[in-house]
Amino acid sequence: MADTVREIERKYEADSTTRLPDLAGIDRVATVVEQGVEDLDALYYDTPDQRLTAAGITLRRRTGGRDAGWHLKLPAGPGEREEIRAPLSDVPPPELTSLVRARVLDRDLLPVVRLRTRRTVRELRDAAGAPLAEVAVDEVWAWPAGEAEKPGAAGVAGRTEARWREIEVELTGGGERAPGLLDEVERALAAVGVHPAAAPSKLARALEETGLRPARPEDRTAAVASGKGGAATRWKNFGEKESGKKGSGRKGAGKKATAGDLVLEYVREQLRVIVELDPAVRRDVPDSVHRMRVATRRLRSAFRSYTKVLDRGVTAPVGGELKWLAAELGVERDREVLTDRLVTAVADVPRTLRLGPVDARLRIWSERHRAESRDRVLATLDGDRYLALLKTLHALLEDPPLRPGAGRPAPEIAARAVLKDYRRLARRVRTALDAPAGQDRDVALHRARKAAKRTRYAAEAARPALGRPAKKFAKRVKRVQQLLGDHQDSVVARGALRELATQAQQAGEGGFTFGLLYGREEARAADRERELPRVWRKASRRKYRAALRP
Repeated sequence: MADTVREIERKYEADSTTRLPDLAGIDRVATVVEQGVEDLDALYYDTPDQRLTAAGITLRRRTGGRDAGWHLKLPAGPGEREEIRAPLSDVPPPELTSLVRARVLDRDLLPVVRLRTRRTVRELRDAAGAPLAEVAVDEVWAWPAGEAEKPGAAGVAGRTEARWREIEVELTGGGERAPGLLDEVERALAAVGVHPAAAPSKLARALEETGLRPARPEDRTAAVASGKGGAATRWKNFGEKESGKKGSGRKGAGKKATAGDLVLEYVREQLRVIVELDPAVRRDVPDSVHRMRVATRRLRSAFRSYTKVLDRGVTAPVGGELKWLAAELGVERDREVLTDRLVTAVADVPRTLRLGPVDARLRIWSERHRAESRDRVLATLDGDRYLALLKTLHALLEDPPLRPGAGRPAPEIAARAVLKDYRRLARRVRTALDAPAGQDRDVALHRARKAAKRTRYAAEAARPALGRPAKKFAKRVKRVQQLLGDHQDSVVARGALRELATQAQQAGEGGFTFGLLYGREEARAADRERELPRVWRKASRRKYRAALRP
């Protein structure tokens, strides 16, 4: 079973002459307590092309000290990481390797660097004796894994043992509630000539100083997500050649950004989001499923909206796989949304009208569906189909199927794409407004909702090229989407309420309360239908569309 801790720390350069200042008395620190010396031995794992290191992730097996075991560290914000721990074993444990599968893909995780550290620890405590932070002075020896078995052994082929000294300051216990403590310690260290470390981690420094290839700072989720070199350069050159224009565009290279620049950057960003959210979804972090699902939908929408840039014959099959992934994630997300809606609805019913064990019935129903949807999400992320989709997306970025429109100016192609999707949305809204009340209208409104979402995503993708008009247009279309979304949620909620009422009746509990909620949902849906013409008129004003034209 893996445990998770939040790591908030800073690292500093040190040498043999460095002496720690007196830290007692700064901020909330009352005493500094010696904790002794620890001998640590860590073996770091990565792919041969260092994908984890490039993404700021470390996976290590460490013995010695108080937290011996496997440690996976994931970025969690500036100066923060989440450390997920598992017991010692001979090979990397599956509960950790699954969390980096979207980064590693089908590559092997192998030992890369070995570090031995002699750590002298001091604990900063407040006036009540509670720990605030640990200050560790580390003597570090590092060498490529397998090339030397102990410090002092000779390196080979230009790779040598590295040795350095550093200071780590990490918040613990009450220190996490003292946001200014790290700054106070840093000022005290700076006063005696101690400065922040240049390398972000021991591993990054070890890779550089032992002669192994240093990791690049950008995220190389599959070597292509950085957009540097190879085919990524080809599409930039293609855009410049086709447009025949140069200038001070948004991107570098002394040229105006092309439609290819715009769309591929958007695709790259959505892929980055999916990969970064993968471990959060696996760990059931709140809202992570929703955010990953949105990224998959944005990707698919980009392929469908920007057909002048990317060859639809190539992207359509990829879009089909993205639709599959969104549907699998949707089982969990839709359950979350539906459960929240029903729980809120039940809470709004006066107690005198809650007949029978309504809360218990709803809780049992929700937990059963949660277990099913959660298992489904994890099976999807562990499956070969998902892995193949990630590899396909990386390959598409490495060698994008560009069409001639990719070389056109970005504003021109972006405006056309957004307006094309708007016209599609307008047709669907008219169809929905003309449809007879009941199931036909429900279906038509749902189709209009999907068209609104696609139009909104197209406008969001166009924002770097069209600026403020695209932002405003996306915001207005989002209001239409939200209204239609609330209507669709009501349709789904009514189906769930029928199911709950049936179960309650069969158990002899009575279904009055669920019937009451069903009626409220019907009324809510009717309200949304009446609101739609007004909301649509605001979003479809000609001046908003005219502002999009470059």
